[in-house]
Amino acid sequence: MAVKSAQAIVNGQTIDLTLNSSTGKWEAAATAPSKSSYNQSGHYYGVTLKATDDAGNVTTVDVTDTTLGAALKLIVKEKVAPVITITNPTSQATLKNNQPTIEWKVMDADSGVNPDTIALTIDSGSKITGSEIKKTAVSGGYTCSYTPTKALTDGSHTIKCDASDYDGNAASQVSTTFKIDTTPPSLSVDNPIDGYVTNKQTITVSGVTNDITSSPVTVTINGEAATVASDGKFSKDVALKTVGNNSITIITKDSAGQTTTITRTVKYDPNPPRITDASVSPNPVDTNKTYIISVTIVDD
Repeated sequence: MAVKSAQAIVNGQTIDLTLNSSTGKWEAAATAPSKSSYNQSGHYYGVTLKATDDAGNVTTVDVTDTTLGAALKLIVKEKVAPVITITNPTSQATLKNNQPTIEWKVMDADSGVNPDTIALTIDSGSKITGSEIKKTAVSGGYTCSYTPTKALTDGSHTIKCDASDYDGNAASQVSTTFKIDTTPPSLSVDNPIDGYVTNKQTITVSGVTNDITSSPVTVTINGEAATVASDGKFSKDVALKTVGNNSITIITKDSAGQTTTITRTVKYDPNPPRITDASVSPNPVDTNKTYIISVTIVDD
């Protein structure tokens, strides 16, 4: 008897084999499945072989065969690496929380993200891996988060994220830079002094502000923006709306949202004093003698 035909069945596809007269083997060039075998049972595609002779006898061999089973386990690997996206903090953000929760996601559409490869590096520190990172499985990958156990210093920081899939493809490292600023901006008001009294309805409010980490800062005076120069100085004319005491509130704010406030009270007095009574005593007075001038003055 002679072999009439031979076939291989892989992932539901039937492949006809052809006898190679030079080698005496039944062969075929086949295209591997489009997906990694990692998510298949056993992490492989099982190959089933069928041989038929011209009498119609059929022999079938698959991965359960004690002799040939290991050779029939087709391992297919993908070549597309996972994609990492940092969601918090955003690039160039300024934060007043010095232990911010860092959040990112790692996605892979084929063999899947290997959670053991997910790593985070803060500045030049050691890689943070394993259970220190909270990993939540989602469709296609993981959402991840990490909160530093020690406070980060004020200033600039860079975080870097790494990961690979189950087929060993390493994602392109993703990084972002942000600032920590826990110190409110400085503020000093040169003019006016607290309790200042004026007969002018407009007063110039001036001073200087600065923030070492998050400069430049903004200044509002009674809710209206004042221009801050590159050296931190500011000046703005403010109308005094009430005869008597007027409160002037100066607020400086940095990019982390922290504020410093100074309040000045200025008295607006546009009314001149009134002389309501006057007397000279004695009157008349002798030469070279003392006399008393007495005046009643009212200033509302």
